[in-house]
Amino acid sequence: MVIGVPKEIKNNENRVALTPAGVSELRKFGHTVYVQVNAGSGSGFEDGEYIEAGAVMLPTIEEVYGIAEMIIKVKEPIESEYELIKEGQLLFTYFHFASSQDLTEAMIRRKAVCLAYETVEKTDRSLPLLIPMSEVAGRMAVQEGAKYLEKPQKGRGILLGGVPGVKPAHVLILGGGIVGTQAAKMAAGLGAHVTIMDISLPRLRYLSDIMPENVDTLMSNEYNIREAVKHSDLIIGAVLIPGTKAPHLVTREMLKLMRPGTVLVDVAVDQGGCIETCTPTTHENPTYVIDDVVHYCVANMPGAVPYTSTVALTNATLAYALQLANKGWQRACRENEELKRGLNVVDGRVVYQGVAEAFGLELTNVGDILRKEEEINA
Repeated sequence: MVIGVPKEIKNNENRVALTPAGVSELRKFGHTVYVQVNAGSGSGFEDGEYIEAGAVMLPTIEEVYGIAEMIIKVKEPIESEYELIKEGQLLFTYFHFASSQDLTEAMIRRKAVCLAYETVEKTDRSLPLLIPMSEVAGRMAVQEGAKYLEKPQKGRGILLGGVPGVKPAHVLILGGGIVGTQAAKMAAGLGAHVTIMDISLPRLRYLSDIMPENVDTLMSNEYNIREAVKHSDLIIGAVLIPGTKAPHLVTREMLKLMRPGTVLVDVAVDQGGCIETCTPTTHENPTYVIDDVVHYCVANMPGAVPYTSTVALTNATLAYALQLANKGWQRACRENEELKRGLNVVDGRVVYQGVAEAFGLELTNVGDILRKEEEINA
């Protein structure tokens, strides 16, 4: 298969979808890999390393899209890339379709095959290609939140862990999944008083067992959230419903209950956000203030630590990319239910329920498409 790796062009996105080690593995199976010049430089991988691993370097993004059967990316295509995508071209990347109708309609129009990292799902409901970035984002949420609690950043002027004789900050984490767990570990390790909320009692019991004494667990409901935001200094939104928009757990009116300088970090912003007043920001302009509350809503948080993020992500994606390249997406998805669940848009049709429901679009059964493809290729 001919594989293309374009340079990410989203604002301050320095990750790359394939490392030189990944190129080497794909080359072992006879695949041709085209990498855009400087695609890996932001993550610390130079063009010479890709050439040594067997990649062919191309100077422009147009050439990469033009030659590749499968495009491997990190973030969803942005508007300037839409017209570069060919009919039937396989795109393997994060999409988060439910948060962008424009992107969804563009991929339908281009008749691309869109296989989303975030909906590749194992039988135990875990999301193997989302977990690495969730781990990074959860840890970063505390790191960034601590910074924006500083007075020069318009925060409350509180040190997260306090000092002897001074109480630490209160950190509220909404969601006890991968992001929330990692955020709680980081905040607790810095000495903050942490409350982590979730709707699952079994999950809360588990968290209660593994977390240190400065972490409390609390059932998530509107009343408890409303009360908790009143005395929280840093609030982290860590809610994920795979493939669909996140629910608004913190409403606009709740901002009036918060103390001036409270910091909100919405890790779910690329899925629509679980804080009503959060809209996507960039690393260039990461925050804004509403009702004296600081909002940090960067949609590609892991892009700020690209070396760590790239290696963590490609450790997880490469095995799936090899299956797609070795077998073709049709056979790979027929034989691997995890990959099949990753299909969101195929040849102009929406095949993922959460995306169809988000925009009131017709849902096509992906199994029917795969069976037809098998008949055509028989």
